[in-house]
Amino acid sequence: MTENTVKYNYPWGHDKPYNDFSSHFKRQFKERIQKIAVDAGFTCPNRDGKKGRGGCTYCNNDTFNPFYCSPEKSITQQLNEGISFFSEKYKTQKYLAYFQAYSNTYADLNTLKKYYSEALSVPGIIGLVIATRPDCINQEILNYLQQLAEKYYIVLEYGIETCSNETLKNINRGHTFEDSIKVLEMSKNRGLHVGIHYIIGLPGDSREDNLTHAKILSDLPFETLKLHQLQIIKGTKTAKQYAENPEMFDLFTADEYIDFVVKFTERLNPEIIIERFISESPSDMLIAPKWGGLKNFEITAKILKKFKEKKTHQGRLSKTDK
Repeated sequence: MTENTVKYNYPWGHDKPYNDFSSHFKRQFKERIQKIAVDAGFTCPNRDGKKGRGGCTYCNNDTFNPFYCSPEKSITQQLNEGISFFSEKYKTQKYLAYFQAYSNTYADLNTLKKYYSEALSVPGIIGLVIATRPDCINQEILNYLQQLAEKYYIVLEYGIETCSNETLKNINRGHTFEDSIKVLEMSKNRGLHVGIHYIIGLPGDSREDNLTHAKILSDLPFETLKLHQLQIIKGTKTAKQYAENPEMFDLFTADEYIDFVVKFTERLNPEIIIERFISESPSDMLIAPKWGGLKNFEITAKILKKFKEKKTHQGRLSKTDK
């Protein structure tokens, strides 16, 4: 029996105990696809005063902007520098332009068309990944993205972060969970690939709350999930709160997080594709938790091992699992 004809018990069709993104992506594309981050100079409504000032309490965009990203450079220049960097290792591949910094639909439609069109005109770019907030999009923008999706691979990533309105308020998020539900409903059935971000360990969300949220998220219409552990980053309001009032935070050790993520995933709809389990910030910016320098892939390997040790899988405790 060849690899292509092997039948697995899991509904996602491979032997990993969770519905992982890399396997999903390989089924969609027959060649390597690399995301190239772009900083187009967007801001957020809770930074520019429309809804608030200072941004989310935990946010410092310097933690994930690569060296070639700068709004002082054109989108074309940023993409070409990113492609040059990644093509040294992988000679033949295609790319997605990842509008990552801040809220990348927070502008008028003509401005968005200009930015997105410029990115899609760069040779090798086959689509867009657009990170934004649930309150920074409308039907007009979605209609335009739907048109783009007829020709390109278009991903919309929404920062949901938590299902708790009280927690959203405490982290100065500036939108409600109802906003998240509304925008996911607006975005479905348009040919778009919709993903969400969720943070485990926000102050105000207990560990039991997070497990409950896994089941709430399971009923929402989205395709991919990026999980983040709360990280205390220098230069943020969270860092100040942590210094002054550390009991506000219930930070995980690496072993605790690995075990907890398995419990979270057991309650998650098996149709949800997990793009990542953790986020990784530069060590010189990270205050806590410090996990001995463990990298993303190392934590993921330990999570996979934990699944196998516990003889469990994604969705085992969800109402959709049979």
